[in-house]
Amino acid sequence: MKNTLYKAAIESGKIIKEYFEGSFKIESKDIISNLVTEVDKKSETKIIEIIKSEFPNHNILSEEIGALNTDSEFKWVIDPIDGTINYAHKIPICCVSIGIEKAGEIIYGLVYNPIDGEMFYAEKGKGAYYNDEKITVSKENNLRKSLLVTGFPYVSKNCPYKPVESFSRFLNMDIPIRRLGSAALDLCWTALGRFDGFWEYNLNPWDVAAGYLIMTEAGGKVTDFKNEKFSIYGKEILATNGLIHGDMLKVLQNL
Repeated sequence: MKNTLYKAAIESGKIIKEYFEGSFKIESKDIISNLVTEVDKKSETKIIEIIKSEFPNHNILSEEIGALNTDSEFKWVIDPIDGTINYAHKIPICCVSIGIEKAGEIIYGLVYNPIDGEMFYAEKGKGAYYNDEKITVSKENNLRKSLLVTGFPYVSKNCPYKPVESFSRFLNMDIPIRRLGSAALDLCWTALGRFDGFWEYNLNPWDVAAGYLIMTEAGGKVTDFKNEKFSIYGKEILATNGLIHGDMLKVLQNL
């Protein structure tokens, strides 16, 4: 299964990299800012083709095609390009993200940016790796000295999750914040220690499945905003090095 995971990521990555400097069709989905490219679809097709050649009975949940369900206990959760808007504008902060779920638990996760060659991988109970080197989260325990990262939903106005309000709270504490445009890489870069904490609202399972496992296997803590168990099917994610988790929760709660 691990070999198939790597093969799917690398082969789809070749497609993504090949088209990156060229031209490709771009469309809008439900709203004008929610983009999909022909490369998303080509990447997805290649990933599913590789998975089905080895595991024809496994379930698939992928951003563009949706759910392909069987009676298997295994599910591959796929984002063929996380950071499509970046990709469409030739910004090299984008990736393939694939998580494998067994009986409701993520057991493998791989995030690969083929543009710069960064690969993150984790297997349940065996640690997290960045280009084959084991990684751990940062040791920063002071929220005000931390570097945070977040993202915004496509529609922020009147959003019940109040993303602008939470961003303003951290900003008013003079805490530096970045917004990269790829939740999968946000999680991986937090796992690597580049960031100390990440929060976001209204994500989908394919955005976080792989990054969640990589983050936890790197020693990080991942919950919702009530400090309850995180689910990739939920709508809130707070991922930190664990040391600033409580302080970030205080900021995010009671918005």
